[in-house]
Amino acid sequence: VKQLRNASVDQLMFIKEDIILPQNLTFYELIVNKARGKSGPLFAFDVHDDVRLTNDARVEKDETHAGKVVEKRWYEHNKEKFPASRWEMYDPSKTFESYSIHGAENYGVGVHIPPV
Repeated sequence: VKQLRNASVDQLMFIKEDIILPQNLTFYELIVNKARGKSGPLFAFDVHDDVRLTNDARVEKDETHAGKVVEKRWYEHNKEKFPASRWEMYDPSKTFESYSIHGAENYGVGVHIPPV
């Protein structure tokens, strides 16, 4: 955190769900346009039933992960290494019909998930 204190906005990047968000978009625009990442919505503020109240573990969840703030210099140095190697620039026209969890397996529509 100390390294980020002296960093200017131009030196920082915000990553959400493995998507690098451009600085020219606001969170409001991303939320209103229901921006999607590789594994679902980038920001989900919908109301859902509480699993603890319904006692049904089959209730679908669309929880999102916390965002990351990194220095561009760090990204340029580490973009060939995991996790930065999975990050890509946000493109509103791109759809993610399948995604990889471990790197080799592809999961998505019409793809069989092998038993563990």
